[in-house]
Amino acid sequence: MGQQYTFNDHHKLGDMCQDGGIQNDNLGEWGVMKSTLVFIILAANLLSYASNVAADKTILAGGCFWCMESDFEKLDGVSDVVSGFTGGTLKNPTYNGNHKGHYEAVEITYDPNKVSYQELLDYYWMNIDPFDSRGQFCDKGESYLSAIFVANEAERKIAEQSKRDVENKFPDKKVITPILSASTFYPIKGDESYHQDFYKKSPIRYKAYRWNCGRDKRLKELWGDEAVH
Repeated sequence: MGQQYTFNDHHKLGDMCQDGGIQNDNLGEWGVMKSTLVFIILAANLLSYASNVAADKTILAGGCFWCMESDFEKLDGVSDVVSGFTGGTLKNPTYNGNHKGHYEAVEITYDPNKVSYQELLDYYWMNIDPFDSRGQFCDKGESYLSAIFVANEAERKIAEQSKRDVENKFPDKKVITPILSASTFYPIKGDESYHQDFYKKSPIRYKAYRWNCGRDKRLKELWGDEAVH
């Protein structure tokens, strides 16, 4: 004969179903939480990826990289400026050692959605002396010469037009600043890493150097009220 269920058995079975329902509800809540957590992580990764994709880099030489770093880190849309050397064939140049053939330069990371390459160059010209064939301001020598380093033909066209605009503004002067193909950029590092963010690390020494070098005075002479400083 088959097993018979009593009224009490029926209630026990109901209790078991209710317990199972609670367990299932808990599992459902955990599934939602887990899905939400995965979504948040994916969204964060996508935002980080999008930020990296949006960011672009360019290399510019304008004499002392302390000053170039200070000037460009003030520009909205620029997220990072690194001091270093570029333009030469010597591998791993150093500041206190051999950097022959290289320019003192900065590698600028920027968001093209906030500041365009054209705007970067407009800002660049007003922070250098494009007519100095011996260096920049008080710093003389090949490594202190100004230069624009382009990564592709699109940048080259923009840079060339930008240079023509400066030439048209100063028809009686010769613009020395060349437009060169970008090559390996060597950041200052190791024992010489104190050069990075020097204007923040040694503000008194930096300001004294900049004033004595006459950089801002010369920029004011050249660009008048357009001068950034």
